[in-house]
Amino acid sequence: MPVLLHRADELLGPALREETSTGTVDIDDAIYVDATLGLGGHAEHFLHNYPRMRLIGLDRDTEALRLTRARLSPFTDRITLVHSRYDELPEALDEARLARTESVRAILFDLGVSSMQLDEQDRGFAYSVDAPLDMRMDQSRGLTAAEVLNTYSHGDLARILKVYGEERFAGRIASEVVRRRAQQPFDTSARLVELIYDAIPAATRRTGGHPAKRTFQALRVEVNGELDSLRTAVPAALDALEVGGRVVFMSYQSLEDRVVKQELAPRTVSRTPRGLPVELPGMGPEFRLLTRGAERATDEEIEENPRSAPVRMRAAERIARRSAA
Repeated sequence: MPVLLHRADELLGPALREETSTGTVDIDDAIYVDATLGLGGHAEHFLHNYPRMRLIGLDRDTEALRLTRARLSPFTDRITLVHSRYDELPEALDEARLARTESVRAILFDLGVSSMQLDEQDRGFAYSVDAPLDMRMDQSRGLTAAEVLNTYSHGDLARILKVYGEERFAGRIASEVVRRRAQQPFDTSARLVELIYDAIPAATRRTGGHPAKRTFQALRVEVNGELDSLRTAVPAALDALEVGGRVVFMSYQSLEDRVVKQELAPRTVSRTPRGLPVELPGMGPEFRLLTRGAERATDEEIEENPRSAPVRMRAAERIARRSAA
């Protein structure tokens, strides 16, 4: 079930329509980029409701692409699906044979791990079942979570857990990992969950959700290079939009939301020196924010779709292009 589907439509829809003398109509061949296609829930909605738009869908997960291609088969003539990470957006647009002069009108980022990846037990994303410690969104490349646990130094493990998982007991958990892997390398999630229970004080385990949540998040972010990719992807997406185009970001952890906020901030303010009575040409804001801070899911949305509970949504519209500095 797509998260915040109707709100995403409210925010992105105006970029896919235009006012004419006869009323509001869809823009011919308006390009909608789904940078995190997943199982295609958002994409299917937009393709159905905007019959003149074109979709470019990106995902690093080959199985997700296979399933989504079948789901979107009624729209085959209007879709281009690309096996790509979202930080490879410019290359994906090239692969889709999209000329730089063509318009990208709407972009959606639905960040984090997908429902399919959580539900497939052999992927190792969930701490509630014993599974191989893989955690790669793209299983064709990169280190697995097991390789990270078995090869990283104590210092690197502690840093990852502290920075990416915001784990208070990062040092203790890292020490236990190093001690236990010397006896037997880590290969499945059950041993890691047991280790975390042993390393975290009992009083702490009783609050704040499952004690393994932060460690599993940190490993997933490290394995998939999520934050580094996002820091590259956000400016690339903003640069791809034409004037009047809109972008929506849905984050599920504070670290993701912080990156989005930091990348949006300088684009929404003027570069005209303070004190001048007029805005200098090409120095005004490039984007305007469409959300007030980070919007959260309503109680009704969470009841209908519990996986929307942690979401933080930000959106912006391009209002101008800046001149070169």
